[in-house]
Amino acid sequence: MLARVTRQVLDNSRRSLHTHRTLMAPHPPFPEVQASRPDFDASEQYKVTKIPSPDWKVGTGANGCTDLPGVKEGLWDGSKATEPGRFREIDPSQLEQKGGLYKMMISTPRPIGFLSTVNTKGERNLAPFSYFNMVSHDPPCVMAAFTHPSADELKGTCENILDTKEFVANLISEPFVEAANYTSIDAPKGVSEWPLCGLTPVDSKTIKPPRVGESAFSMECVLEHHYHLHNDAGKRTATVVLGRVKRFHVRSDLIDDSLLVDTDKLQPVSRLGGITYGRTTSVYETPRPAFDKVKDSEDVKKLLAKA
Repeated sequence: MLARVTRQVLDNSRRSLHTHRTLMAPHPPFPEVQASRPDFDASEQYKVTKIPSPDWKVGTGANGCTDLPGVKEGLWDGSKATEPGRFREIDPSQLEQKGGLYKMMISTPRPIGFLSTVNTKGERNLAPFSYFNMVSHDPPCVMAAFTHPSADELKGTCENILDTKEFVANLISEPFVEAANYTSIDAPKGVSEWPLCGLTPVDSKTIKPPRVGESAFSMECVLEHHYHLHNDAGKRTATVVLGRVKRFHVRSDLIDDSLLVDTDKLQPVSRLGGITYGRTTSVYETPRPAFDKVKDSEDVKKLLAKA
């Protein structure tokens, strides 16, 4: 499943690069590039490994594994998130060309919605959600969906978003996956997950909920729209929210001038079924076919004739 998601993300990225040629760096002909690469390894099998830090303790924040890329330089230290130049702040309203946002926003496999909210009393909440993804890049929007304990009760994060119209969507990376997972604890309303996970709250620029300092990619969002879902019996079972991104925070070392994100440096964690998380450690490329170039080939003509 992870391989399929990764292939889709890569294909979408190449489509964006094809569409926005002015943002694309010079690239040799693809057959030459492919010929220089190792053969596809069909023997590589799905494997389950330990998490980066099996001995991680509650409240300790980032796992501190020194063999992960960037950790030795302190890149995942949330207390340094406010240092000048640490993050590149992007105001989407100031971008004349929106194509770069598309590349930036799809730079990870199906991500986990690591959402930061506050309630009407100002109390903080932080939790991960599986139903989350990018929706559009102009305007830049993300979606999150919440299933509800009962028809009369909303999950805390959803309730906060509907009440305050604000949230921060943070992407999860391997150097703090244990802390992020701990925020899935079934804490009662009014109990903040922030001190339990040990991650660093950093003040947002445009909204009240803080972003996660350890996250290399965060989006300050305001509620654009919401929609309640009902099951066949007519009971409200879920709510979908659309958030418009008012400010991006992307760590400076992993984004280039065209807004393309370096997936290797991002180390994104993807969500699969059950309690399974995925790593993005092996990928390959395949170019998108152009119909004008293949429509006159015998193979294509034969296939179309049979259709």
